[in-house]
Amino acid sequence: MTTGSTSRDSELPADLGYRWPAEWERHASTWLSWPKNPATWPDHFEPVPAEFARFVRALAQFEPVNILAGGQAVMQQARSLVGDVRNVTLHDIETNDAWCRDHGPTFLKVQNAECRVQNESHEPPTPPFSASPSLRLLQALVDWEYNAWGGKYPPFDLDNLVPRKIAELQRRRRFCPGIILEGGAIDGNGLGTVLTTKSCLLNPNRNPHLSQSEVERYLRDYLGVNKVLWLTGGEIAGDDTDGHIDQIARFVGPRTVVVSRCDDPNDENYAPTRLNWNELECMTDQNGQQLTLVPLPLPAAKYVDGQRLPAGYCNFVFANGGLIVPQFDDPADAEAVRILQELLPDRRVIGSASLNLIWGLGSFHCLSQQEPE
Repeated sequence: MTTGSTSRDSELPADLGYRWPAEWERHASTWLSWPKNPATWPDHFEPVPAEFARFVRALAQFEPVNILAGGQAVMQQARSLVGDVRNVTLHDIETNDAWCRDHGPTFLKVQNAECRVQNESHEPPTPPFSASPSLRLLQALVDWEYNAWGGKYPPFDLDNLVPRKIAELQRRRRFCPGIILEGGAIDGNGLGTVLTTKSCLLNPNRNPHLSQSEVERYLRDYLGVNKVLWLTGGEIAGDDTDGHIDQIARFVGPRTVVVSRCDDPNDENYAPTRLNWNELECMTDQNGQQLTLVPLPLPAAKYVDGQRLPAGYCNFVFANGGLIVPQFDDPADAEAVRILQELLPDRRVIGSASLNLIWGLGSFHCLSQQEPE
């Protein structure tokens, strides 16, 4: 399928009873892609794999972790750093880069037992899964097109194949909208409401031929949602994604949203984070209920080689019974963990170092993609 084409599936996920679950719903696993591209962390790549491995170990305490580690050198390094970790499975599937949130699939969950099971992709060899092929096909995925945030970082051909490879590996049904969309650009409550930004989803470097209403139609048809909340796009300083929502605001409950906030009027994040907050205050969920907003402080400005880094705590990751929060060697680290622990008392909220990873302009949520149980 040509990147940017708009051919649509003859049968749509929403019509077949599929939905996009909230991230706090129980996971079968989390998918990651091993960091392998030194150009993503220019002149500072050496400590990245070890810090990534610490994140893997933290995540594996809570649930299974699947890691794409294709190629002999990548697989060898992954085995040396996390090969001894229970709950970790390495897959010989190659990628261009590490940002699985954006190049990975969006996993769907069936909510209708009558949902038909048919596989549009070529029949692969039977993988070693205990569930029957029919049961696996009930859990589908969406294979969006991927162009590395508007063509900023070629090549991305291997990354764009990742959803197809996972669908073949797990014998899942694969839906192909034919439009460009990254997972970090959307956040949902699992009940029909999606948060996103105009600066990203309506950017001409993604789908210049689509209007806002047309983009909403794709989200409704492929994610089973019925309300899309659009922020203007108050991006965090240093962000190179054109305003991914997972740096700005995240659902932590059906109506509760944590919002990145900067309270220093002299900081360049002050105005955009105020804009986001003010817009969210006027928004409601799928039932017309007001959102509950909770400020999540941003760390002090972080720089590498003179470049501002998009460090923020909204890039946390849900796990079964847990939540993993990036830490930036900043006084606000502990405060972010405390706030999230109070909001999620039934989970164990832990921090994990991300100061080296963030030089790649992303953190834990950008690196991961949850697979619902």
